[in-house]
Amino acid sequence: MIPRYTHPDMGRIWSEERRFETWLQVEIAAAEAMAEAGIIPQDAARDIRERAKFDVARINAIEEITQHDVIAFTTAVAEHVGPSARWLHFGLTSSDVVDTAQALQMREASDLLLKDIDALMDTVRQRAQEHRGTPMIGRTHGVHAEPMTFGLKLALWYAELQRDSDRIARARAGISVGKISGAVGTFAHLDPSIEARICQKLGLEPAPVSSQVIQRDRHAELMTAVAITGASLEKFALEVRGLQKTEIGEVQEPFGKGQKGSSAMPHKRNPIGCEQITGLARLLRGNAHAALENIALWHERDISHSSVERVILPDSFIALDHMLRRFTRIVKGLVVHVDRMRQNLELSRGVVFSGTVLLELAQRGISREQAYEWVQRNALRSYDEQKDFKELLLADKDVVGVLDAKTVEDAFNLKVQLKNVDAVFDRVFGAPVGAGPRTKN
Repeated sequence: MIPRYTHPDMGRIWSEERRFETWLQVEIAAAEAMAEAGIIPQDAARDIRERAKFDVARINAIEEITQHDVIAFTTAVAEHVGPSARWLHFGLTSSDVVDTAQALQMREASDLLLKDIDALMDTVRQRAQEHRGTPMIGRTHGVHAEPMTFGLKLALWYAELQRDSDRIARARAGISVGKISGAVGTFAHLDPSIEARICQKLGLEPAPVSSQVIQRDRHAELMTAVAITGASLEKFALEVRGLQKTEIGEVQEPFGKGQKGSSAMPHKRNPIGCEQITGLARLLRGNAHAALENIALWHERDISHSSVERVILPDSFIALDHMLRRFTRIVKGLVVHVDRMRQNLELSRGVVFSGTVLLELAQRGISREQAYEWVQRNALRSYDEQKDFKELLLADKDVVGVLDAKTVEDAFNLKVQLKNVDAVFDRVFGAPVGAGPRTKN
């Protein structure tokens, strides 16, 4: 079943119809290349180009008897071509067709994924700019650390998506190769120049060397790039889930009119889209592992990889397409509770500025160890006694013996804490012309 948010073109790429269409593309390109080289008659190449067609049901019916999909395919096509069909599949082995055609499918599917990533990046960039200066608390180990902005969190997502796009683009180039080198890669029946011409017609590069198959490290690279992209989406989705916890309540996955969260609890608004993305990322990692297992085949080829690829290639591309498109919708409709972010930032009574106070003391000659002890004891008192951290510092004789009240006050200035957010945005997105300070207090 194709997931709801999958682009219809992605489903079609991995349909039986499209698989046989790409096989036919290879067969026609091969006939034309061989006719150009004088290996087969020009009339035969013309007949193959003009008359070759297939019916999926007929291919499946023949395969029930032959138990060989390529033979079933060529037999079904030959029924339409007529006498010239003796030149169909001339000099080729099954993997010449299957592997070269599969490269066309993977390339086409990769292009759709790259478009999906671009669309998600555009949405993330817009939301990042919107919340460039929206202050919130940063968390490490799940515990309040120092102030940051929500836009900075989204800028980090954007940069990672760019790396995901680059990885898939590199892997796309790696799989965009064909092979027409015969049963064990020796070109025993067709010259390498024929392979080069066929690949040129298909927009592929000829593999420099192959066995009976294109080597599966290429496929594994693409599947791992797909899995890494899925892991990035899982990371982002997990962040939304964490921030949507009732106790935190800083963001909320969009919740449509009429949507229900629970059959038993009408109050529930659950991050189900992000949870689905988290689950599908696990599937992609499992498929990537299977792709890595496919690298090692016996001698010049066995078919242990074939059955695996019939599952992991369509499933992985369709799943990631769905994940990217769904998460784009989530980011676009993400509800950001700015006031709650401010409340949570202030929840820890100012201890999140402890690092700045530590540095102020160190700059004035206090050893780091001593300064740390002074600041920590007040921070812990703030936690344990639920008292304002700044007031405790101002009442600490050791601290005020070194820092005046204004210095202590300035250490809690949120604007100073966030002064370099714009610089990070400029590095991620590029500096706008004539831009001045843009971070909000």
